[in-house]
Amino acid sequence: MNNGLFITGTDTGVGKTRIAASLIAAGTRAGLAIAPMKPVASGADFFDLGDGRRELRNDDALALLKAAGDRFEYAAINPYCFEPAISPHIAAMEAGVTVDLARLRAAVRDLATKCDCMVVEGAGGWFAPLGPELTIAELAGALNLPILLVVGLRLGCLNHAMLSRQAIERSGLKLAGWAVSEIDPTMPRRAENLATLRRTFGCEPLLHLGFDPTPAAELEAGTRALKQLGWLSEDQTGPV
Repeated sequence: MNNGLFITGTDTGVGKTRIAASLIAAGTRAGLAIAPMKPVASGADFFDLGDGRRELRNDDALALLKAAGDRFEYAAINPYCFEPAISPHIAAMEAGVTVDLARLRAAVRDLATKCDCMVVEGAGGWFAPLGPELTIAELAGALNLPILLVVGLRLGCLNHAMLSRQAIERSGLKLAGWAVSEIDPTMPRRAENLATLRRTFGCEPLLHLGFDPTPAAELEAGTRALKQLGWLSEDQTGPV
């Protein structure tokens, strides 16, 4: 796999999924075989698969799957799924499950054989725990993909963005860029906060989604980002 991206955020609930879905949908529309992955998810409901079989499915993972045109099996893109909407390491402990890094690496390698590009979405923020000795940072390091940091635009995001950026850079992984997800329509001094973020990162965001963008705006933003990443050529827009 030549192209891959690991998406993390400044916190939970900052818009990682919609940023990831925007990229996946734009790539799929342009004709790329782009695979989503949500390695670990907590907060799920049981789906009836028929014949008395039921399977836990997470809304974020389902959103990524839909953005990819439902081309992949759910179990392949979300190896660990837990019912309660709590920290994954606590959900795993309560379920009597150990999140195994080797299993996740194998799942990513297998999925990579079925696609041109992969977008992997983490859980929570950079140091969110997945187990007693495993964090999102360590998972990202094991996968060794470039990192896209999603900044949820709300009060406190400047501190979280600076700390997350420093931690990613100290990990030795490549920071491919940052993205803005507007999550508070009443945020005061929005423009001033965005200006501070631009100075912090020294560049424009790779992708910027407003509070309630139209599907067309999400696709356009995702397409621009994929061109900047080099996943699409400048004249490649995909079928209308």
